[in-house]
Amino acid sequence: MPILNFLCIWLPICRREGIDIRSSMATFELYRRSTIGMCLTDTLDDMVSSGALSPELAIQVLVQFDKSMTSALEHQVKSKVTVKGHLHTYRFCDNVWTFILTDAIFKNEEITETINKVKIVACDSKLLETKEE
Repeated sequence: MPILNFLCIWLPICRREGIDIRSSMATFELYRRSTIGMCLTDTLDDMVSSGALSPELAIQVLVQFDKSMTSALEHQVKSKVTVKGHLHTYRFCDNVWTFILTDAIFKNEEITETINKVKIVACDSKLLETKEE
C-alpha cells in the first residue's frame, strides 16, 4: 500500500483515537522522498499491511525519522559543497525553493562530481524553529 493511501486510510483512525498528527509535523517531511526515506516508508507500509505494526506507530516512526534527519544534517554534517550548473527551472512556493539544474558540478575538498540533471529542494530552517516553539 503506498504511503499516500496509508495516510488517507489511517489519518481518520488516528484522529478518532486522539492522536494529534499535526503537532508531530514540526519537521520538514522532504527527507521521506530520499532513498532511505522511501525504503523506510515501504517497510512501514508492509508491516502495517501484515499487521505487525499499528498505523499509529508507523506514523510516529515517520515523524521521528523527519526529526532525526533534520537534526543529523544540522549537527553532524561538517563538509561544504559548492554547486555550479545551468538553471533549468526554479520555483518558490510556500517558503520552499525548488531548483532543477542541468550539467551540475558538485565539489567538495576531496571530489568533484558532474550530474546530468538534479533537483534541489531548499527550505528555510527558521520556519522549522517557529513551528517547534
